[in-house]
Amino acid sequence: MVHKTALEGVQTRIRTAGGGRTITLVAASKMQPASAIRELAAAGQRAFGENYAQEALGKQRELALSNQAELDLEWHMIGPLQSNKCADVARHFHWLQSLDREKLIAPLASARPGDMPPLNVLIEVNLDDEASKSGCAPEQVPALAAKIAEQPALRLRGLMAIPEPVPDPSRRRAAFVRLRDLFNLLRIEYPQMDTLSMGMSEDFELAIQEGATMVRIGTALFGKRNPGLGARNSTGQSHAPKP
Repeated sequence: MVHKTALEGVQTRIRTAGGGRTITLVAASKMQPASAIRELAAAGQRAFGENYAQEALGKQRELALSNQAELDLEWHMIGPLQSNKCADVARHFHWLQSLDREKLIAPLASARPGDMPPLNVLIEVNLDDEASKSGCAPEQVPALAAKIAEQPALRLRGLMAIPEPVPDPSRRRAAFVRLRDLFNLLRIEYPQMDTLSMGMSEDFELAIQEGATMVRIGTALFGKRNPGLGARNSTGQSHAPKP
């Protein structure tokens, strides 16, 4: 199977770049059909990342995995989160990688069912102040971390970022270093933080070399998306996929 072969290739590259460290692979399955998730799951992949809550819930229903039990899959919200979708994420995901503002914290915490473990949360950082991207400014991270840590229903796990996609590898590496340094500084106050999510299909090896513990891979696993297709976001509006 094509996806199984791609998974094995990515896993080999991750092991090589990691030099023995454990790196979590999140398969970025935005705009991919449930059948592609099923195929990767059958090959051993467990963590899947989605950009839109509505799209993800549809796939969970199609896979009959809404209770996360059948194949023990782990669902990550990796796209920008709208306030009106906090309850969906709190109830149906294991991880939120894209928390970037305080107003999301209370709704997430209040909607997390009491019989579920705390929602794992990463703070998304906009390292390069790109207007087209979500994420908080680096200087806002400590205040957000403090607010998350106050909520028993949430578990602060670390940081996530999508650096500016510049062609110069040295500039991408420098961005990963900045996020790693911020992560290490924050861990002095929050030693429970253990996750640094950075690196995608075209730069995940660089990210791992600079300390990533989690990478989000889409194209290298599923192939290129059709640029003419749109995705329905959590409000039902159509958006073209980002690279």
